[in-house]
Amino acid sequence: MPPIIEIQNLGKQYKLAVAEPYMALRDVISSTVKNMLRSDKKKSEKFWALQDINLDIQPGDRTGIIGRNGAGKSTLLKIISRITPPTTGKAIIRGRVGSLLEVGTGFHPELTGRENIYLNGSILGLKKTEITRQFDTIADFSGVERFIDTPLKHYSSGMQLRLAFSVAAHLDPEILLIDEVLAVGDLEFQKKCLGKMEEVSKKDGRTILFVSHNMDSIRKFCPTTILMDGGKIISIGNTEKIINEYVAKHLETKAEMVWENGASSYNKEVTLNRAYLHNENGTVISRFDTTEKVGITLEYQVLKDDAMFTHGINLYNQENTNIFNSHDVTSAIRLEKRKKGNYKATAWIPGNLLPEGIFTLSVALFLPNPLDILVHEHDALSFETYTDFSKLSARGNYADDFPGVVRPLIPWEAIKTN
Repeated sequence: MPPIIEIQNLGKQYKLAVAEPYMALRDVISSTVKNMLRSDKKKSEKFWALQDINLDIQPGDRTGIIGRNGAGKSTLLKIISRITPPTTGKAIIRGRVGSLLEVGTGFHPELTGRENIYLNGSILGLKKTEITRQFDTIADFSGVERFIDTPLKHYSSGMQLRLAFSVAAHLDPEILLIDEVLAVGDLEFQKKCLGKMEEVSKKDGRTILFVSHNMDSIRKFCPTTILMDGGKIISIGNTEKIINEYVAKHLETKAEMVWENGASSYNKEVTLNRAYLHNENGTVISRFDTTEKVGITLEYQVLKDDAMFTHGINLYNQENTNIFNSHDVTSAIRLEKRKKGNYKATAWIPGNLLPEGIFTLSVALFLPNPLDILVHEHDALSFETYTDFSKLSARGNYADDFPGVVRPLIPWEAIKTN
């Protein structure tokens, strides 16, 4: 049986726009005359988003695609879905393609949800009777049936996503392309989508390509994964192996972030100047053994008297899973109206809580109720944790794979009962 997707020597090149300086009318006229007399043409700058891609996907495969932003993942799916043509090589597709690449892709904002369902079905080559047979199922799964006769321009991005996924999953394409858009939906709907993808893959034999930064979703759903970087395929293989390769090569640590001009709040009341990681001795580091406390300190400047806000952090693991959020609910100053001046706030992540891995921190200054975010710096800091076997940790002497999002050192009691 031939591959359902066969990609040969594929490349995609884009021209980069060059910003033009301001020109007066006389400059435009003189430039036009000069160009008429000039024989050589200025070369435009070009960029290869994809290069030398060779790939075979078999019918029924569930394949993940991972990599950093700009690696070429979305460009590859756009070529497979025929949204954009390749510059070199070719992509042979043997089946109908349903794609969910960006919220609103393939939808017309002036048409109602009902009309867009029929439009998408027609694009897939289905007859009206075939679409009608699936219509109620599509509307019910999407959860937007109450608004099915409302123009799409009045839908929120979440509602558009729900409808788009429902259409893509239920109109029987042989190939389903899913990009990172599932991150737009709420957690319950994401689980619902993954369950549906599992169902159509196993029951109906659909082929699925799934791009995501959520390593947990990739691990659960895709037996095989592709790692991309710089527009090229770096590795293809067992998902766990590829994820480990990605983490080892592409995720780095960052112990300190300094904002030279300050990360300012919209109301100009406060600027965040510095954030850094440190141990209990105050040494700025980005590598901790699992038994160590991790210190996070924020340095900021209050610019107006009577400013009120609190501090917060968001912790993510290397698979982009939110481990926890922590807001300052204990310091006395969090409830005070602060005078102008320089301040410092420190939070401690306890030792014997996190497993080995790479962790990323976002930091924030905000008012909690009602929520008013003054400063929120995403991915400001990152650090690595490792096991020191000379210390007592939850791992003990066990050296093999030890899964889990957290790994607390829990007290145990064992006694002889007779």
